[in-house]
Amino acid sequence: MNLLSLGLVHGLIAQIAGTIFGMALVMFFRVVAGLPAWEREPVFVGGAIVGAIAFMIGVGALNDWFKWARGEKTSDDISPDPDKPNWTRFFSVDYDHKVIGIQYGVTSVLLLGFGGIFAMLFRLELAEAGITILNSDIFELILGYSGPHLYNSLMSLHGIVMIASILLGVGAMSNYLVPMLIGANDMAFPRLNAFAFWINVPGAIILLSSLFLGGFDTGWVGYPPLSLRAPLGMQMFLLGVYIVGLSSISGAINVIVTVFRLRAPGMTMMRMPIFAWAALATAFIQLTATQLIGLSFQLTMLERLLGMGFFTPDVGGDPILYQHLFWFYSHPAVYVFILPGLGVISELLPVFTRKPLFGYRWVAYSSMGIALVGFFVWAHHMFSSGMSPYLRIPFMYATLLVAIPTGVKFFSWVGTLWRGKITTPTPMLFVLGSIVIFLMGGVTGPPLGTIATDLHLHDTWYVVGHFHDTMFGGYVFPFFAAIYYWFPKMTGRKYDERLGKLHFWLMFPAFMVMTLGQIFLGMLGMRRRVADYDPALGFDPTQLLITIAGFAIFISVIIALYNLIRSARKGEVAVGNVWNSRSPEWQIPNPAPLHNYAHPFHVVGQPYDYGLQDAPYVDMDPAGTPAHS
Repeated sequence: MNLLSLGLVHGLIAQIAGTIFGMALVMFFRVVAGLPAWEREPVFVGGAIVGAIAFMIGVGALNDWFKWARGEKTSDDISPDPDKPNWTRFFSVDYDHKVIGIQYGVTSVLLLGFGGIFAMLFRLELAEAGITILNSDIFELILGYSGPHLYNSLMSLHGIVMIASILLGVGAMSNYLVPMLIGANDMAFPRLNAFAFWINVPGAIILLSSLFLGGFDTGWVGYPPLSLRAPLGMQMFLLGVYIVGLSSISGAINVIVTVFRLRAPGMTMMRMPIFAWAALATAFIQLTATQLIGLSFQLTMLERLLGMGFFTPDVGGDPILYQHLFWFYSHPAVYVFILPGLGVISELLPVFTRKPLFGYRWVAYSSMGIALVGFFVWAHHMFSSGMSPYLRIPFMYATLLVAIPTGVKFFSWVGTLWRGKITTPTPMLFVLGSIVIFLMGGVTGPPLGTIATDLHLHDTWYVVGHFHDTMFGGYVFPFFAAIYYWFPKMTGRKYDERLGKLHFWLMFPAFMVMTLGQIFLGMLGMRRRVADYDPALGFDPTQLLITIAGFAIFISVIIALYNLIRSARKGEVAVGNVWNSRSPEWQIPNPAPLHNYAHPFHVVGQPYDYGLQDAPYVDMDPAGTPAHS
C-alpha cells in the first residue's frame, strides 16, 4: 500500500506547502502596504491560517462541497474502496460515523500522550526543590529556552492539550455511539461530521508548534496582560484552540439534529438511552458557549497583531472583560467534558447490576439542568480578580445550586447499585472508580464556590487537585470504561481482562495519591504555576510522592494501549451480545455492519428494565418478534 495515497499524508504535505505560501503572501501584502516584509508574528500567523485551510483541501474534507459548488453530483455511498485495505479508511476522509468516531478516539489518545509527556517532564522538575531537570542545555539547544519559562510552557501546554484531548474524546463517544443508540445508520450530516474531525488535525499541530516557537507562560487560560507580552508561541496557542473550537461547534450541530430527527420509530425522548441525553445536553453547551472562548482568543490575537486595545487599560481596554468572556465558555465547558462521562456511568451501571436505572426520568432531566445552570456560575473563577464585589453573592449561590442536578445522578447511581447483582469486569471497575473520584471532586468543590474559602484557596494546588478529581472522575475513568465496554463492538474482538484490571488497579490508587497530595499542598499554601518552592517549607516528600504517582498513571495508560492494540489484532473473537445488554447496538453483529441496522427497529419498552420479565426494549425483527429483553 502506497502511503502517499492516504488522505492524511496529502493533508500534511498541503499544510506544509500552504504554511510557506501563506507566509510569503503576508510578506507580499506587507511590502505592498509599505511595511517591512519580515515581521515574525504576522508572517507566522498568516502562514498557520493558510496552512490549516490547505490541510483541509489536501486531505479531501472539502471535496464534496467543491463538487456541489461546481454543480456536480455527489454520492451518499459510504462503502469502502474494495481495492484498498480497510485500515486506510481511518487515515483518509470517510463519512461513516463509526470510522469518524474511532478517528476522534485515536487522535484523542495521541493528544493524551503528548499532554502526559509534558506533565511527566514538569513533574520531574517539581519532585525536589530547585530548578534542576529543566535547566538542561539540551532544552536550550532544541527549543531555545529552558528553566522556569520552559516549566510554565510545559505546564500551560499540558493543560490545554489535555483539554483538546478531552474534547476529541467527547467527539469520539458522541459520534460512535449516538447513531447506534437511537437506531440511526449515520449522523444527520456526514460531510460536516468528517469536516468537524479533520479540522482538529491542523489545529492540534498548530497548538503543539507553540512549544517550538518560544512557548507561552500564561497557563491554559491565556489571561492578558501576560498573553499580550508572551512569545510567538502564544499566537499558536490562541489559533490552535480557535480551530479546535470550530470543530466543537460543527459537531454539536450534528448531534442535536441527529437526536431530534433520526430516532427509531417508537423511541420517544423518555425511551432514549441515557447517554444520548448526555450527548444532547453537551451539544447544547458546545453550540451556544464555544463562540465566547473563540471571541476572547480572537480579540487577543487582534490586539497582538494590530494593536487594538481590547484588554489594555492604558488605551481603554479591560483585562477583566477577557476573563468574563473566557469563563462564560470555560466553566460550562467543564460540563462538556463530564456530562458524556456521567452518561457512560448511567449507561453501564444497569448492565452490570442487572437492575433498572433508578430514576431514569430525573437522570435525563438532570443532564439538561446541569447544562442550564452551568451558564450562571462562571464568575466563581473570578472572586479574587477584582470584579465588582456585589456580583460575588449571586454567583456563589448559583455555584452551589449546580450541586442539585449533579446530586440527582449520585442518588440514581446509589439506588441502581443497591441490592444489585453486581459483576466487576474492567468497564464496571472504571465506572465504580469514576463515582468515587467524581464524588471527591464534588466534595472539594464547594470551598471554591464560597467566597471566603475561595479567596484563601484560589490559585493554590487545592484547585489543581479539585480539577483533576473532576476531570478524572467525570471524564478519564468513564472514557476508559466506554473504551473497554464498546471495544468488542468496535473491533469484533475481546480485550485481555487481566491487563484491563491491571490498568485499573494501577491507575486508581495512584490517582488517589496524586490528587490527595495536591489538595494537601494547596491547603498548606503551595501556589499554582510556579516552577520552584522553598525547601524549608517541607514540600519535597509530598511532591516526590505526587511525581511517583503521576508516573504510575502514565505507565497504566501504556499498559492499556498495549492491551487494546494487541487485542484488536489477536484478541478472542467477540460473538453476539457480549455484555447481555438490552441496548440496540448489542443486538447486531460485532463489529457493527457498515449500515448499522439492516431494517429499522421499533422501540416497544424502556431501555433499562433489567431483571423484569416480559419487558422487551426493541423489536429488531421486521416480522414482529421482540428482541432480547
